[in-house]
This record gives sequence, C-alpha cells and structure tokens, in this order.
Amino acid sequence: MSKKTEYDVVIVGAGISGAIVANQLADKGHNVLILEAGAKKDFSFETYREYLHTYYKNTVKIPNSPYPQNPNAPQPLVTDVGNIEDGIQQFNKDSYFKQLGPAPFQSTYTRAKGGTTLHWLGTCLRMLPSDFKEQDLFGIGKNWPISYYDLMKYYRMAEFEIGVSADVEEQDYLGLAFEEGYVYPMTKIPQSHLDKQLTKWTKDAEFNYEGESYSYDVVSTPQGRNSNPNPKYDGGKGYQPVGAVGNPDLGQRCEGNSACVPICPVQAKYNALKTLEKAVKKGVVISEQCVASNILHDDKTGEIKGIVYKQYDDIKALTCGESPSYKEKTITAKRYVLAAHAVENAKLMLASGFKNKNIGQNLMDHPVLLTWGLAPEKIGSFRGPGSTSGIPSLRDGAFRKDRSAFRVEIGNWGWNWPAGSPTTELTDGLSKNLFGKKLRDYLLDKVQKEFRFGFLIEQQALSNNCVTIDDRYRDALGNHRPIINYNITDHEKEGMLAAKSFSEQFFETIKGENKTQYDPSKGGYIEYKGESLWWQGAGHLAGTHIMGTDKENSVVDKDQRCHEHSNLFLVGCGNMPSMGTSNPTLTMAALSFWAAETIDKDLIALKK
Repeated sequence: MSKKTEYDVVIVGAGISGAIVANQLADKGHNVLILEAGAKKDFSFETYREYLHTYYKNTVKIPNSPYPQNPNAPQPLVTDVGNIEDGIQQFNKDSYFKQLGPAPFQSTYTRAKGGTTLHWLGTCLRMLPSDFKEQDLFGIGKNWPISYYDLMKYYRMAEFEIGVSADVEEQDYLGLAFEEGYVYPMTKIPQSHLDKQLTKWTKDAEFNYEGESYSYDVVSTPQGRNSNPNPKYDGGKGYQPVGAVGNPDLGQRCEGNSACVPICPVQAKYNALKTLEKAVKKGVVISEQCVASNILHDDKTGEIKGIVYKQYDDIKALTCGESPSYKEKTITAKRYVLAAHAVENAKLMLASGFKNKNIGQNLMDHPVLLTWGLAPEKIGSFRGPGSTSGIPSLRDGAFRKDRSAFRVEIGNWGWNWPAGSPTTELTDGLSKNLFGKKLRDYLLDKVQKEFRFGFLIEQQALSNNCVTIDDRYRDALGNHRPIINYNITDHEKEGMLAAKSFSEQFFETIKGENKTQYDPSKGGYIEYKGESLWWQGAGHLAGTHIMGTDKENSVVDKDQRCHEHSNLFLVGCGNMPSMGTSNPTLTMAALSFWAAETIDKDLIALKK
C-alpha cells in the first residue's frame, strides 16, 4: 500500500471499467488508487500461466475454472445451480449467492485483477439505437437518459481500447450507424467454415413466424481479439495490436486455441490486464487483497467521506472455525468510483446504508435458449473462437411489444455447452468398445457435424429481479453475501418460443438433424404453452444501479454520478437500464470513458 493517505480518485474494482477510468484519469495527471478484492498478482506472463495451468488441471472447464476460489473474495460459480427435484429448483447451500428464486440466476463473474474479461468470450456488439428507448417504442422496459448517438464517440474509444476486429459494412443493419469513413481498428476475424456453409445452405430462405418473415443472414460478429490491423484506421495511421501482458510479442494474432472461455492461452483476446498495465506505468496504484466493506457518507449533505476496506493477509482455504487475518483501513479522496461489478456495487451500497430505493433492483441477464443438432456434412467443429458469426435479424422489430427480441449466436465448439461434447462422445464410443482408429473415426464422423445455437433473449429491467442483503448471510471476512431474487416473465418466454421455432425451421432448411432434447431435471428447464424450454445464463449481469433522470427512477444520472452523492460515481453494466440483445461489455466500456471524462472535469474545477 502506498504511503499516500489521500488521492484525487479512489476506484473500487480492477476490472475493465475501473481500468479504463484509472487509465484515462492518469493520462490527465490525476493521482488514482484502485482497491482490488482479488489476490495479489503481478503483470508477468508467468503469473498468467499459473491461471492457465489451473485451467488445464481442472476437470470441470467452467468459466471460473482457471481462477482459484478465494474465501476472502468469493465468486459465484455456474455449478452452484443444481438440478430440479420434485419441481423445485435446487441451489448449492455453500454457494456465494443466496438464491431465493423462483428462477435460477445462472451467471458468474470473476473477482480478480482483470475482472470478468479474464474469462469473457470477447463479443463486442454495439447496442441498437432502438434499445435506448424501449419504453417509448414498444411500451416495455425502460428508456435511457441518453441516445445511441450520444454514445457514439465513446463507442469509438472503447473499440480502440479493446482493439475490436470487425468490418463496418457488415454491421450496417437495423439502424446501426457509424460516422462516415469510420473503420474498426482491425479487420474481422475470419468466419468459420460452419458460418460459410450455413450462409450457403440458407440462401434465399426465410424464417416465418406469426405472419412475418425474417432473413437467415449470417453476419460476422465484432470481437475483442487480435486479427489483422486495419491500415485505414485513424485516417490511414493504422492500428497496432496489443499482445500478452508480460510477453507482448505473444498474442499479436488469434491462434484459434478454442479456449476463449475461460482463458485465452496467448492473450490474443483482450483482457483488462492490458489496460491496467498501462495505467500502472502512468502512476496508478493498485492495492490488492483489499475488500471494500463500507462507504462513509454524510446523510445530510450526501458527501462521501471515505471508503472502509479490509486488507487480508493470504488466500489459503479456511479450516472449520478459523477466521481470516485482516486489517481494517479507511481511504479518502476527492472523487470515488465504484467499479466492482453490478452485483458487488449494489451489495456495497446496501451494506453502507444508502437509501435510494432503486439500488439492487432491475437485475438483468440474457437468458440463453440452447438448441443443437447435426449439419448434413462435416463443418469443422472445435476450431477457432467460440463464435465468429451470428444471425441478427430478430434483434429488433415491432414484435418487441409482445415478445422479447433475440440474437442468434452460432457456436463453433459443437455441443460443448449444451451436452458436454466431445467428452460425452468419447465416453459413448468407449462404451461401444471402440478403440484406436475405429474410435477416432467414430468421433470425427459425429463431432465434426455438431453445432449449436445460443439464442440471447432480451430481458426487461424489473424491480422484482434484484440484489438484496441480509445480516444472516455473510462471507469469511464478515461482508454480506448477495441475495438474489430472480425470475423470467412471459414476455421472455414468448421470445424463447419464437427462438425454438427459428431453430426448428433452420434445421429443416439446411436438411440437418435437430438433436435438441431438454432434460426436465436440469436447472433452467421450464414448460410454457405446452412447449419444453431450457435456458442458461449468459454471464451478462446488468441493472442494479441504473441511470435515469432523477433519484425516483434511477441511481445515477447520464454522467454516471450518483443522484444523492455528488462525489461518487458508479461504472459498469449496473448503470444500464436495458441491454437489448448485445453482449454488454463494449457498452460498459464506452460508458466508462464517459464517466472518466466527467470526473476529469470535476477535478479540474476543484483545482482552479
């Protein structure tokens, strides 16, 4: 810990939002401290390889499998959601989340330096202009206090920082707009053989539903991973890819390792360590193993007086009855930023006694309906990134007043997510007494025809989907564990019905075999209007401290300043009143640039 006792800015959380704000403010000459709950880690590539080795050794390859559980900064796991027994959804009693249901919240995040970008897929879609005014257009959800066009310049900044690979010409759909002459920093990641075959097989075909027709156009997905630098970027100055932290010559191009989730072995995929490393070189201080536990504030003036945190000694597993060793400290600054994640930000504010009624409410995710089947010929499964293309035609439309929109993600890794491929096929082959060449031929014939769809269902921001706290539920350090109340509405279920119909018609169109079959005992299984549906979490946590016009309808304003606390800012997906159908990281990054700009203006004014 630095000997400084006061900073210009103290940021809680060293994920992508905190990293961007810290780096931008350091550029302007401000003194910045980041409090990070995760374990102490340096920026060497060998340290990153420790994560990689942990991943290799773990038999269960879930999103947080490379990142060891830390009793002082626990994190949710997808395995915390159990099966359905006697019609009741089961939850692991030892999980970090205390889930009250009635539906399972099945998404996770990573409490370590670099945050959840350590395990994200890398999808970098912009939101659609209509996503910012859903209430006005469709009578559902909530409006933003800003428009897509207000955010455009910050989208550009985020795409530069992440190093997004895409072609603008392919993203010109459903009202998406770009400044004339704009290009992405890098050209698109090549589409997979599967993407190309699906394009060929669906030429001139359409999806028909409730009297309307929609295209099957397969469109390349913008991604936060290194491809070929675009020489036209920045008026012809080009773009220089950022390689691995601690080994910058590595990861200059995506190598197709097929492990994007949960870890890119060479860091060709962006993670927030890249931004943090730049920030530290500019003087930003990161104090790790420091868990914020209380925000000191004056109830009369609303002024934030400091942040109390617990700095723990080690991350060893605790034995029964053992308490962790830590010191409680307080840090002060001119401005404070909560960048700890949508759930953690809300939990900290509630634990600190904040009174805004909207804190913790409007929790969102993208419930993902999974379908899977076999292509009519081998399509090269398990090569390259998890997804290189999608089908965006149902991301928007007048139908949104009656059912949720969805984006179709085309999966390159066979039935890995829904059915545990290729391990399940290997087990099946061995059970048939197949060995050697016969086993290899069996696996190749089956696995190389597999693909799956993930339908990312739009979810509305609703007050009864929320994060709360209860003094009965605390972690090893004595901090509150999040209590999750979560459900999905008929509006989302109607979207799932449309998605299931889309999948069925698609497999008929390509003359493939639809192998989708849902197990009623699996977590996320539901029946609706006589149809079986099964959905999973996307890891896209949002809401919980949304932006709006005043304290009655939101927690922060358009600049992401707390309505009741003028020297406190919140950043991250928690600020988003809606997500539409786009993965939220790019929008979160754009908003972080906006917040940094406002904080800089504040600090300049204070120094005059």
